[in-house]
Amino acid sequence: MQLKQSLIIAFLLSIIGLSVWEIYWRSQGYYPTINDEKSLWALQRAKVETASDDQVIIIGSSRAYFDIQLKEWENETGKAPIQLASTGSSPLPTFHDIVNNTNFKGTILIGVTPGLFFSTTFPQASPWSRAQSKVDYFKNRTYAQRINFHLSIPLQENLAFISADEEEWSDDIDLKSLLRQIQIGKRTEVPIKPPFYNFGNVNLDRNMSMINRTVVDTAYANSIIKVWNFFGKSAPPPDKKSTMAFFMEDLKKFKARNGNVILVRFPSSGGVRMGENHVLPRAEFWDHLVNQAKVKSYHFEDYNQFKNLKCPEESHLSKEDAQYFTSELLKIMKADGALTNSKTN
Repeated sequence: MQLKQSLIIAFLLSIIGLSVWEIYWRSQGYYPTINDEKSLWALQRAKVETASDDQVIIIGSSRAYFDIQLKEWENETGKAPIQLASTGSSPLPTFHDIVNNTNFKGTILIGVTPGLFFSTTFPQASPWSRAQSKVDYFKNRTYAQRINFHLSIPLQENLAFISADEEEWSDDIDLKSLLRQIQIGKRTEVPIKPPFYNFGNVNLDRNMSMINRTVVDTAYANSIIKVWNFFGKSAPPPDKKSTMAFFMEDLKKFKARNGNVILVRFPSSGGVRMGENHVLPRAEFWDHLVNQAKVKSYHFEDYNQFKNLKCPEESHLSKEDAQYFTSELLKIMKADGALTNSKTN
């Protein structure tokens, strides 16, 4: 009897403690979100195994992730794409995986963020390893990991205090992230990265959209711009030769089985765009890629409806602008016959 009472008391105290903790974080403006993690990526990657020839797959880095809105795409074409873009990553490992490890021969839309597309083929480099780690996780995940992820979804959708991200955002509030923020003694880390705040929400289908605070809070947006400036200054020079060779080999294989590739240069603005123009000039990188690839290609600066779009934090579109961009881009691509393997309305 005494053991039973102790268990009941412990259970009630746990419920009270968790409730107070949840209420506190909600009072601070946090809310439940889906975690953007490898398991979520693998859930969408699994769809490629049985994807039909009229399916579209989105790969690339965070611009392809934020700036393509899946509902608008589905409204325009009748079928949502499979979203496999990965933040801060080169698209080359994902493209290599699909070309060499699946029989897919539909359409792959590749977002070309020059600083990441042309960054490296070195396996341990961050732009490569971030994407490759997702590919490896998909191949090696256990049934226990799959079950654990599915069981975690209701908790992620209803509890704010477990919300976190593999990006290690400085405003994550799960226990692991909070412990990571504790500084013991004097630790020197040079260079010191500025705080990096979460600025996107993701759904189970991996539809990513910018949170409204990034649009309306200039100070918040500027804190993210500082991170882009930090990464830009500390980034090694691009490795155009190896990245182009790697991509062209896989592109040749994909074309040989009648696969369809579309290249898209998504919008950037402000200082980020100026930096890209200086370090990765269009003629030397984008234009050269387009000339070599010989596939349908779309650069935002070539279209009046896109070239004046402003990114709140200079690198990604707001949710509303991303919806507009998706709808308008699809109209352009359909008129151009780019979606040759896809059934469109």
